[in-house]
Order: sequence, then structure tokens, then C-alpha cells
Amino acid sequence: MNHFSYHRGTLHAEEVPLPAIAEAVGTPTYVYSKATLTRHFQMVTEAFGKHPHLICYSVKANSTLAVLRLFAEAGGGFDIVSGGELARVRQAGGDPAKTVFAGVGKTPDEMERALNAGLLMFNVESAEELEMLDAVGRRLGRRAPFALRVNPDVDARTHRHIATGLKTSKFGVPFEEAVDLYTRSRKMKGLSAVGLDCHIGSQLTRSAPMKAAISKVAGLYRSLKEQGHPLAYLDIGGGLGITYRDETPPSPQEYARTVLEASKDTGATLILEPGRVLVGNAGVLLTRVLYRKRTPAKTFVVVDVGMNDLIRPALYEAHHELQPVVKRRGKPVQVDVVGPVCESTDVLARARPIVLPQQGELYAVMSAGAYGMSMASTYNSRPRPAEVLVDGAAWRVIRERETVEDLWRGERA
Repeated sequence: MNHFSYHRGTLHAEEVPLPAIAEAVGTPTYVYSKATLTRHFQMVTEAFGKHPHLICYSVKANSTLAVLRLFAEAGGGFDIVSGGELARVRQAGGDPAKTVFAGVGKTPDEMERALNAGLLMFNVESAEELEMLDAVGRRLGRRAPFALRVNPDVDARTHRHIATGLKTSKFGVPFEEAVDLYTRSRKMKGLSAVGLDCHIGSQLTRSAPMKAAISKVAGLYRSLKEQGHPLAYLDIGGGLGITYRDETPPSPQEYARTVLEASKDTGATLILEPGRVLVGNAGVLLTRVLYRKRTPAKTFVVVDVGMNDLIRPALYEAHHELQPVVKRRGKPVQVDVVGPVCESTDVLARARPIVLPQQGELYAVMSAGAYGMSMASTYNSRPRPAEVLVDGAAWRVIRERETVEDLWRGERA
């Protein structure tokens, strides 16, 4: 569900008409619904009921401070993949003791900062990383809490660029090596084994791959406990998908049933790392039509959103619905909606049937709350968009639009 809907032909975010935001802030602008963000968090945690669990929001999906603050205030933890994300979590009031640190390339400096901050645990992804974490722990005179991220070799049935649980993936430790690494860790004075982790990919829309992966990893968890490893956490990752067009991902309730059934009898506190499912449909990207262009082969609609603002269509061939902010009658024509960036891949939508817009009309790129602003860049020396948070009938700018002077901050001619 989301809180973007039409009222008298004009698209609103909660109670705020989107043209009012575009007029005041300009375009491109990301607009988020607070009601949607908080409701999605509640739905996931309520689905798991009284079973011991911790929701660690995946910061990479949307790392804006105001969004992080909302989840921190709701009692959530965080899943981070860099020292910069840890700094953002702390700046937003998040609790390091509810934060897990994933990623294949943690530096010793990042490990040290996270360990000093009181991190819940590191999700370790290789034997050499385990050795480095041990060295950092010993140097600081403490034991670093860790979980091994194991690769269950399960096909997530998602886009090849966001599948992470196959043998060919750079992520995780091969399943058959996990027991040996846990055994070795017992002799490492800078480590403390506290959990086990897996994550098979993003935008998961089927329960079967999740069930297969979690069942396999839960079996390993039980075996490790029987061998005397003092594990307490089973981190099942995130990746639950959303509806962009016609996908039918599992509901939070179905997802919880799948997870709880697959992980039963482990006695573990479950760590969940949702990202997209919390923020994806909680945000839209406002854009304005610049030009219409007809060629013998196609009709193009040129808008002011480029691939630097929203790279998902160019990177993942991702589909985003496009909605006119003010409805207008007319016969749809097939167009390519393209941006101003000097790349042939700067295309928001191909062969999309829409009523041909006039210059200056506003469109909303839907389902843009996840991997939108967090992946934005200044390519072509284009300042990044503004961000707005709507709360009922009120709204506020939570990130100012970058200026051209921001583009060269820190540079020396």
C-alpha cells in the first residue's frame, strides 16, 4: 500500500497536491510519504508477532537522514555496508547496538570504528576478512561479534544483477566451508561467534527460493549450536520484493510464515534486513516535460529526470510506472520517455503508451523510494535532486537541492 492517490484529477502525497511541491521546490524532486514509511515498518514487525526478531533496515536502499530517523524512532535497527552508512545511522539517532555490518570489502579502519561504536555484529564474507577482523579485535583488546554470511547456492529467481546467493556470486562464504571457519574462529582471541547470516538477492517475488535458502541455513545453525558454538542470531537477510508493475510478491504475513516455518526449532533471534519493501513504494520522483520530439522511427518525450537522478532503468532494465500529476484526457500514443543525460541508456521508459503531454506538464515516476536518491550521482555535472517528506497536510524539505557550486566543493583548480 502507499499514500499516493488522485483527488479531483490531481495526484497527492497523503493530503498534499504534488503540483504545490513542484512549484515551491522545483524538479526533479523525490517526495516521500511518512505514513507509508511507518505503516510498512509496522506491517513487517507485526507479521512476526512475539517471535524474537529485530528489523535492521537496509540503509543502502535509501540513506536519507530523515528516513533513517523514522525507522530509529520506530525501534528499528540497521543493516549497513560501509563506514559512511554507520556514520549516517549515528547522525540520525540510530543505535549501533542494533546495527549489523555486511559487505565483502570492509576496511580495517571501518572495522575499528564499528567495533568502537558497539556494533551488534559483523557479517563476515571471507576467510581473510575473518582473519582481519580478528586482528582488529586483538589490537583493540576486545572480541568482535560476528556471523558468517554463507552462500546457500539458491537461485533467487530475480534479475541477474541483484542475485547474491549463487556459487558464482562475490557474496558470502561457500556453504561447505562454514563449519571449518567457525571451528577456526574458536582459537582467534579477537572474535566472538554470535550468529549466522545469509541473503540470496533483492526484489524477491517468490516464497520458494526464500524457504529453500532459510531451511538450509537453519539446518547449519542447529548443527553449529550442537557443536557448542554460542550462536544467538539467525540473520536471514532481506530482499522481499514490491509491485512495480504486475509483480505479486508475498505479503508480509506470508513472508513471516515462510521464514518462521523454515527456521523453526533454532531458538534464534531472527534478524531481518528489509529495504525496498519499506521504502520503495513510499516515494515518487517528480519530473517536468521539457520537449516532445518526433522522428521517423519514434516519438520521444524529454523530461528533466536523467539517469544520474534515477539509474535503475539503465542499470537493471527496471520498470517504473509513470503517472501524470494532473490527469488529462486523450488517446494514448507510444513514446520513449528519455532524460537529458548524454547516454543512449538514459531512458526512463521505452514504448510506453501515454497521452502525449504538453511542455511543462508534471509526471511522477512511481515506486522511486528505493535505490533512487541513494544511487544518484552528479554525472554530466548535474546537481542531485531535492527530497521532501510529506506528513498529512504538511511537508518539508529534508534535503536541499544541490547547487552548481556544490559540484566542485573540495576541488582545486
